[in-house]
Order: sequence, then structure tokens, then C-alpha cells
Amino acid sequence: MFLYPEVSHGSLNPTRIRVDLVSTPGLKRSMATLDVEDESVLASIFRDSFPDLQPGLARDHPDFTAYLSELSSFGLEKLLREPERLEEERNQVLQQTRELAFSNYQTFIRTADCTEHIYRDFGQVEGSVSRLLHKLPGLEQKCRAFVQQAQQVTAARRMNSVTLNRHTELLEVLEIPQLMDTCVRNGYYEEALQLAAYVRRLDRKHATLPVIQAMVCEVRQSSQLMLAQLLQTLRSNSPLPVCLRVIGFLRRMDVFTEAELRVKFLQARGSWLDSVLAAVPDDDAYAHVTKTIEACRVHLFDIITQYRAVFSDEDAAGAEGRVFHGWVVQRVQDFLRTLERDLRRGVGARLDSLLGQCMYFGLSFSRVGADFRGQLAPMFSAVAAEAFGRALRDATDRFREDMSVYTLIALPAALGGGVPLATPAPQAGTLQPPMTLLDFQPLACFLNNVLNAFNDLRLCCPLGLANSVTMQLQDALCTVSGELLSFHRAEQSALSSREQELFVQMCVSYSEDLLPFINRCLQLLFPHTHIAQCIGVSVSQLQRFESFFRIDIDVVLEPLNFLLPQREAEPLPMATLDIDVMAELGSLTLDPPRPEPGPGPETQQGPGSHEGPEAADMDQESSLG
Repeated sequence: MFLYPEVSHGSLNPTRIRVDLVSTPGLKRSMATLDVEDESVLASIFRDSFPDLQPGLARDHPDFTAYLSELSSFGLEKLLREPERLEEERNQVLQQTRELAFSNYQTFIRTADCTEHIYRDFGQVEGSVSRLLHKLPGLEQKCRAFVQQAQQVTAARRMNSVTLNRHTELLEVLEIPQLMDTCVRNGYYEEALQLAAYVRRLDRKHATLPVIQAMVCEVRQSSQLMLAQLLQTLRSNSPLPVCLRVIGFLRRMDVFTEAELRVKFLQARGSWLDSVLAAVPDDDAYAHVTKTIEACRVHLFDIITQYRAVFSDEDAAGAEGRVFHGWVVQRVQDFLRTLERDLRRGVGARLDSLLGQCMYFGLSFSRVGADFRGQLAPMFSAVAAEAFGRALRDATDRFREDMSVYTLIALPAALGGGVPLATPAPQAGTLQPPMTLLDFQPLACFLNNVLNAFNDLRLCCPLGLANSVTMQLQDALCTVSGELLSFHRAEQSALSSREQELFVQMCVSYSEDLLPFINRCLQLLFPHTHIAQCIGVSVSQLQRFESFFRIDIDVVLEPLNFLLPQREAEPLPMATLDIDVMAELGSLTLDPPRPEPGPGPETQQGPGSHEGPEAADMDQESSLG
């Protein structure tokens, strides 16, 4: 058994002494043999002295329970001596403690100091540990974030390594939009189409990648530029091989259906033809219409040939075939409107040349199934009739002016000295104007103007105008008769007998020379053989209706009958034909033109006039003086 003092803050406190009872062999043996039953017995014996003694105390305080067990085994005498022994042992322990404290007080002081330092250091450690525990959750979150960033960096590094290894291949793919744009701008459409097809395959495989989507977007923009360039090529002067290549590229682009491709081709080529026609100078009507005819004949025929070479007619369904037919009809109608407008503006005496060119144009288009020559006849007939009517109006106006200043003289056919005017002898087979009209200057000028109108009409003289020309001439001659009557009424009171005689002679020359000569000219312009052939009758049958194709002299001379000498009336032939001649004349058309060799590589058509056996005489007529 030993005792030791409990030291606190450098001072020795000997009041608390621990007695080690386990050091004796008997106590150890008692502790080994102490069981649960002994513990309960001890608890019941020492309940008053030790109220805290409970079963299981031996396990918690083995020294105390062992001493109690040993104490309970003592006899009476030994129990009586036990307090003294304990007192002595206690004093002994105290003495040993004092000696120990005296001999080792420095050690106790240093121990107290160390304990104080340790206590202070432990406080600091506790505070640091508290702060560390407070910061550990944030550190944990940051560590997790760092781990995630490290994983991302690792993945990015791995991706960069793969990218570096495939840098050349990736660079080729990323340069596709720039290469596509270069190919399109330089006209390498074959390579551009191959790149576009490759990009479409990439889009199908990697549609979710943003870089692929951006590349597809740029390639589509280049494809739109290529489409615009191909359509612009069709809007230029492109030959057939170029058109074939362009249509092939458009088909491979797969942006139009077959029907839409046909419409686009016709629109583009029509736009180019419009630009060519718009560039033709419009100052002179004749020059404009001739150049328009040439441009339409050459270029429109080329466009139709190109269309039929590019698009097979066997592939054209009903709607697609109608589109082409409608386009051709529209272009022909545009040409006819331009031709009619220029003819209305006036082309002078070159109507026959235009008719020949238009007929040749229509003949060329007959090879492609677009012969429009039948539509030219009414147009040129109307223009020719209008020009002839305008010439007759000018002639009557000039006659009216001449009559307003005309003075009857005694010897109108004589020049100075009374020498008669020499006239050339008429050639055989020619139609010579009556020279007696030279005595009367207004009638001679009127006949000259009418002959000029006949010569202009002869160059383009449709048979369908026979009745119209005859009626216009008769109206003009009726106007002349009215002017003669007005002159006589105005000057009747002032005319002498000689002047009255000269005026009557003037009227006789008008009725017996001028009017029959005009009828003969009409027969030359409209030969009966041609008219009979057109309406399907014989010449002898047509002559029975001769009044339809000649001036009715009786109607023209009716205002002047009281001035003219009496003459026997010629019997008119009876109309025995059972046909409607007026209806037949209304359906007359132009004869087909005869081609004549021209100076150029192409043959020009001759005028649509009717050359009878006496037609050449009209060119050889000399104007009256």
C-alpha cells in the first residue's frame, strides 16, 4: 500500500490519499473469487455506511470491493486492530509524502508550470480545432469543385490531345465553307456540288454538333449564291452547251422540281431576250422593227431549240407542255404587238420589205410548230389600207387647195410662142397616163398623187383590200366631183363663155380620161385571175361582178351630169352567179411570199404583191407635169 499527494497549480495538497489495497496477495485473490452473489451480500452489509454501493461496483471499483471482501473475512480481534493499523499506515504514508515533497519540490513546481503551459496550449489547440472544424465544410465544397474542375480540365486536355492528333483532318473539314465559296465565285460548280453533297452527309451523321450546323449554314449561303449565278448565266447570251451544263447543275442541286425547272429556264431566257429587245434603238420605227424581227427570229428560235434539247418532250406532262406552248404564244404575241405599234408609227414605203422579213420569220417558226404568218395578213392589210386612205386624203386636200387658187386660161396646153408640148410616145405593153390631163393642173396633180398611192400600195397589196381600196377611191373621187361642182357654183357668175367651155372640157377630161384610167389601174393592182383563184370561181364568172372591183363612174359623176354632154349608158352585166361575192372578198388573205436571195447568209422574202402581166407598168409611169 502507498500514498501520493494530488498537486494543483504548484501547491501540495496532502489531504487526499489513495490507498492501493490491491497490492496485497490476499486482496487480489479475494477479487478473483468475488462474484455477483458476494457483491450483493456486501451491498446489504454496508448499505448504511456506503449508500452508493450497488451491485456491479466490483467492476467499476475493483480495489474498493476487494478491500471490503477482505475486511469481511477478518476475525474480531483483527477487525479491532484494523483502525490502528490503518492510522499508522496513513501516518506513514503522510510522512513519506512530506519527505517526497520536500526532496522533490522543484520537480513539482516544474510540473505545475508544465501543467499550466499545457493547459494554455490545449486551450489554443481547442480554439484552432474549433476554427478548423468551422472551416472544414467550405473546404470540402471547394475540394469537390476542384475535383470537378480537374476532371473537366483532364477531359479537355484529352480532347485537345485528340484534336492535335487529328488537326490536319479537322482543318480540312473546317475549311469546307471557304473552299465552297471560292469554287462558286470562280465558277467551279462541279467541285462545289461535291462539297455540298459531303456537307449534307456530315449533317445527317452529326446533326447535333454546333460546328457542323454552322458549317451547313455557310454552305447553304454559298449554294444560294451558286443558284443565283447559274440563273444569271441563263439570263445571258448562253449557247446550247452552256445551257445543258447549267440545267445539269440545277438538277443536281435539287432545289426545283422538273416543272419548276422548265418555268425557270423559260423565265431566264425570256428575260435575256427582253434585255436584247430593250437595247434596240427606238428612234426610227423601221429600224426598230427590222432589228426586232432579226433579234426575235434568231434568238427566239435558239431558245426554243435549247428548250427542246434540254427538256425532252416525252417527259413533259400535260401541264408542262402547256407551259411551253403558252410561253411561245406569249412571245409571239409580244412580237406582234411590237410590230403593230411600229407599223402604226409609220415605216414609209418599206412595208413590202417588212412583210418579207415577217413572212420569213413565220416560215422559220413553222419548223418548230409556231407558224404565225396567218396573223400577219390582217395587220399588214390594215396598215396598207390606212396608208392608202391617208394618201387619198392628202390627194383630195391638195386638190381642194389647187382648186381654190386655180384660174381657167385660154390656152392651158401651150407654152411660150404657141408651141405645143412634146410628149414621149408610149411604150408597147405599158399603161400610159392620159396626157390630156396636162391641160388641167389640179386633175394632173390629183392623178399623180393617186398614182403615188397606187405605187406604194402595189408593194404590199393584199387581195382582201380590193373592195376597201375601191370604196376609198370612189369616196375620194366623189369628193373631187363635189369640189368641181363647188368651184363652178362659186365662179359661175364670173366665168366668160370661153372659161365656161374650158371648165366643161375639164369635167369631160375628168370623166372620160381620169376615171377610166383609175379603173384600169385597179385591174392591175387586183388581177381578176388572182381573185377568181382565191374565191374559187372562173374569171368569166367573176367579170359578171366587175362592179365590185371598179369605180362606179355614174355615181361619181352624178353631181356633174348637168355639165357633161349626154352619152349612151353602157349596159351592166347581169349578176347570174349564185354566190355571195362580198362575203368571199372579206375572207381574202395575203398570198405566200416568194423568197429572194439576199446579200447576207440568210434569204430574204419578197414582197407580198400580186404581179400580173401588166404590173411592171406601174413602176414605169411618169408623173404628169
